[in-house]
Amino acid sequence: MNFQDKSIQCSDCGATFTFSSEDQEFFQSKGFTNEPKRCMPCRQARKAERSGNDGYATRRQMFPATCNECGKETEVPFQPRSDKPVYCSDCYRKVRPLR
Repeated sequence: MNFQDKSIQCSDCGATFTFSSEDQEFFQSKGFTNEPKRCMPCRQARKAERSGNDGYATRRQMFPATCNECGKETEVPFQPRSDKPVYCSDCYRKVRPLR
């Protein structure tokens, strides 16, 4: 089948975007029967919204802590407890067990 570029208006932002012949071939190869309704930025935003993040790798929650070795303020990816020592990244490299 011979595809031609199409101009489509985004249903979210109203911008006009091109549904290229290459994209149309891709859609056909995947068995998609509907044309896209959203431009690429709106599709990416919607996908990120549905997956529950901002489109980037999920960031861990960080907790403030004081290094038990040098006393420097730092952040760690776990809730510090009083029965376990906490180290900044520099001190951790010095004291961690060799693997």
